[in-house]
Parts: sequence; structure tokens; C-alpha cells
Amino acid sequence: MKIAIFRALQLGDVLCAVPAVRAVRAAYPQARIALVGLPWARVLARRFSRYFDGFLEFPGFPGMPERAPNVPAIPQFFTDARREQFDLVLQMHGSGELSNPLAVLMGGTLSAGFYRPGHYRPDAQRYFEWRDDEHEVLRWLRLVRSLGIEPQGEALEFPLGSGDWAEWRALRLGEYAVLHPGSQLASRRWPPARFAEVGDALAAEGLQIVLTGTRAEREVIEKVKRAMREPAIDLAGRTGLGTLGAVIARARLLVCNDTGVSHIAAASRTPSVVIACGSDPKRWAPLDRNRHRVLYHEVACRPCAHAECPIGHPCALGVSARQVLEETRRAMLCAA
Repeated sequence: MKIAIFRALQLGDVLCAVPAVRAVRAAYPQARIALVGLPWARVLARRFSRYFDGFLEFPGFPGMPERAPNVPAIPQFFTDARREQFDLVLQMHGSGELSNPLAVLMGGTLSAGFYRPGHYRPDAQRYFEWRDDEHEVLRWLRLVRSLGIEPQGEALEFPLGSGDWAEWRALRLGEYAVLHPGSQLASRRWPPARFAEVGDALAAEGLQIVLTGTRAEREVIEKVKRAMREPAIDLAGRTGLGTLGAVIARARLLVCNDTGVSHIAAASRTPSVVIACGSDPKRWAPLDRNRHRVLYHEVACRPCAHAECPIGHPCALGVSARQVLEETRRAMLCAA
């Protein structure tokens, strides 16, 4: 049997789908399962080799925001997908307005997923109604359960190998807390000055402060460093995904925006405080709300549709450093 999992999204999105993929693998242990994802996810598919046997790069599509579509590559993508002769295409990309037709065009014998009422429903038996208020992990478990596949738990995973741990040991960190002030969209970032205030307070409690992020987030991290009184170790752009996972796994605490690293912390059971600025915490917050504390200031415009806030960023400014510090202590107590 050959199964395609269509989820061409970012790190946190893919990690939230892992419990559903785990259930599919348990139900079909001999199947060949391929992830259909964005280019970056090829390395993640290899990391999850216990679940994925292959990878098919999705070139994007007009109207989909995840990447600028490589229009000349789209016909070849569908040719390659049909050549695979999938028995089942699981549309796990979203609510289906654009992704359901694409799942069907991949040419699988069957496809399954969600649909919004009034929009295209390819199969009345295998496409189920989308619920906006559903948690992202539980949503995809509902899909597989509706298909007769027994869930294998709700826990997230982030496998780490010997190379990841070797690179972590080479950093020679002491007892530390991780601050991750970046996020793909500026509208989803808590102010750098408040990250700095939290970092100084944690340093005063004896923790080394480690700043993480991508090369593209260096400017944000520099703002945090300049605002801090205490020294911090800057790992921005210096770690691969696996090393970052190991750094988070061994941290006393992670403080971050609502972005992919929060799901790595959930997978590794590292206590965390997540500031949800423009995102929907009901959908994306870690399921364990004791070990992982989520703070947000309620605004009418959540979830945010803007890359940058046009009204002064009240959702971010409504969360104080004092509130975050109070939650850091509660989160660490849960792990003690």
C-alpha cells in the first residue's frame, strides 16, 4: 500500500500532525508513506524515518501563502505524484478549499480530508466537516479516527540522533534557559525589550541565557542582546534543526513566541512559556497546559491576518514581562 500525507506547511504544523501520522503507520505497518511537503521538510521526513519512507516536494500553488509558487514545476509535480500510484492521499494541509482539488489531482485511488460546507467535497464518505475551533493535534486525530484508524496517543515527537547530541555537547552549556524571540511574521512577535527583561530576570536567578533563531531572525535577536544587561549566548543561525532540538530538550525552560519551537518543547517535555501574539491559542497551544504555559491578551482581530500589525500591536503589548516571569516559575515547578 502507498499513502501520501499532504501537509506542505511549516515546522510546527508538521509536528502537530505527527500523532495522526503515527496512527496511520501503526494501522499500516507495511505501507510506503510519503510526506508531500515544502522543500525544507525533506530533512524532517528523514528525521521521522520511522513514519515516512519518502518525500515529494510540493512546488506551491497560486493562492496558497506558504511559498511563492514555482508555476513551471506544477505540472511535473502532478505527473510525479500520479506516477507514484498512491492508494490513499490524506489531505492534511487544511480546510480544503484549495487543497482538496490538489489532493484529488495527485491521482490516488482514494483521498480523504476535511471540507468546509458549501465547498468541494471529493468523497462524501472520506471527507469530514472542518471545525474552526478544534485543536490542531486533535483535528487530525479526528480525521484518522473517522477513517477507522485507532489513534496511538496525542503526544508530539521530535527524534534526536547521536550527531545532534554531539553538537549539543560541543556547545558546553551550563544550566540554561532558552529565549526564542523570532517568528516568521512580525505580527506574531512579542517585543524584544520584554524578552530582554525576562532574560535578565532569569539570569539573576542563576540561569545561563541562550538565544536561538534562524539567520533571518538575527536582527530581532540583536535587539534582545542590546537590551539585556546580562550576557547571553547567541546561537542564532549557528544550529541546525537537530541541534536546536537538543538545545531545547536539555533546557530548564523555553520562552518563545507561538512558533515551531514551542512544539519541539512539547515533544521533549521541556517547560515553556509561550506568548501568543496574533495566533489562535485554542488551536495551537500545547495540550499540556501545566508544563507549557500560554499567555495572550484577547483582541477582536485574533487570529491576525497581517504580516505586521496595522493598529499598534495590542495583542503583544497586552502581555507584560512580569506576567511571563510568573508563568516561568509555575512551568519549572511542574517539571521539578
